[in-house]
Amino acid sequence: MHDEVEEFLSPEEEQAIVQAILQAEQKTSGEIRVHLEPHTDQDHFERAKEIFHSLKMDNTRERNGVLIYVAVADHKFVILGDKGIDQMVPEDFWESTRDIIQQHFKKGAFRDGLVAGILNAGQELKAHFPYDPDNRNELTNEVSKG
Repeated sequence: MHDEVEEFLSPEEEQAIVQAILQAEQKTSGEIRVHLEPHTDQDHFERAKEIFHSLKMDNTRERNGVLIYVAVADHKFVILGDKGIDQMVPEDFWESTRDIIQQHFKKGAFRDGLVAGILNAGQELKAHFPYDPDNRNELTNEVSKG
């Protein structure tokens, strides 16, 4: 099953995602992470919340972490924002990011979907959490896998 996660993105595609996170985070104090795992028996939203916590994404200063969680074999993904974001943005805030990712995923363009989604999320976050020169990168930009 773990092979599915390895095959989902090549090392080069993974680097493109890390670069997209770096680029997106230059515009916002928000923190973006991507987590891949093959499958979960849990509700995908609940599993994303667990991963969010286990990656310590709820420990950022402004509570403005964003997780893009992908269950590869389940063909499901979740975009989860921390409390600081949820308190400031409308309920449909992640819809455009979700739609962008979905359009690419339907064509099997997983890297393109994640890159476009990350850049869009960064753009969306910029309005509510503008980049602060004192901001430090609180979370790694590496893609995590389960």
